[in-house]
Amino acid sequence: MVETKSMNMPRVSIIVPVYKAEAYLHRCVDSVLAQTFTDFELLLIDDGSPDRSGEICDEYAQKDSRIRVIHKTNGGVSSARQRGQDVACGKYTIHVDSDDWVEPTMLEELYQKAKDDNADMVICDYYTNEGSQQNYIKQEPTKLDNNVVLYELFQQLHGSCCNKLVKRACYIGKANFPKGINCCEDLIWCILVLKCKPKISYLGKAYYHYMITTTDSQSKSISAERSLQDLKMLHMLESLLCDNKAVLIAMYKRIVPYVMKRAMKTNSFDSSYFKNNFRRYSKWIITSSNHSLILRLVCLSAANGFYYCCKPLVYLMN
Repeated sequence: MVETKSMNMPRVSIIVPVYKAEAYLHRCVDSVLAQTFTDFELLLIDDGSPDRSGEICDEYAQKDSRIRVIHKTNGGVSSARQRGQDVACGKYTIHVDSDDWVEPTMLEELYQKAKDDNADMVICDYYTNEGSQQNYIKQEPTKLDNNVVLYELFQQLHGSCCNKLVKRACYIGKANFPKGINCCEDLIWCILVLKCKPKISYLGKAYYHYMITTTDSQSKSISAERSLQDLKMLHMLESLLCDNKAVLIAMYKRIVPYVMKRAMKTNSFDSSYFKNNFRRYSKWIITSSNHSLILRLVCLSAANGFYYCCKPLVYLMN
């Protein structure tokens, strides 16, 4: 059967949130334009960037009709991803961060896999790049089942939206990026998509290069505001996963240590606030052999209110 499409509907929409990205935006966009698969639209979402990123986006749009630029007031990466999702026209969507880049056959091979398997979501491997070092990160689920993949997002799988090609029809109106949360927003979105029960496929190749830098444009210094976002994110994850005890416990063990360490580093929560918000989570860490003694002591501080005496311990952790 020959596949047909509307003249105004590309097969794939690539969504790129852009903020303070002028130093590496060319690399990102050029890698997308070098795709062997050409039936795509590239959505560059300028999130009120104060540098020349918006101008660079406009320059690319003038040269290639497949590029659409959306300029918006700054609202964070989650709002930028959502804006891209709202205006996307493609049958499938995938996200690319502005400081990363992709292999030239990514769209062609992911899209072909989706067609061959009639899949709603295709998961692939990815690379991490730090300086001259490149690591291959395998992302194969143990089973192509929604509940298994959901559970393994808190084990060996990465909750990124950048190594997943997803059929737009399976999530539109059902899975949105969370407002006011700019940490793990893609994990929350992936959970919402998986709750739509997509048919999942896996392609054992890496196409996406995730750049690890200390000056990542999307990351913010640890602050009180960021810790409050972390706590909001944790509460949202609880709400989404409350109907699946196994996944909920896996989430607690994976996310709570991360949120708790960051909260202690902010030096912004007093003992009472810290205890009230983290006490009920501590039991998942204190008895766990998966975390260091120092981290268990930190969690014990939440359980018993020893916030200030234990807080210095957090700086001994990696």
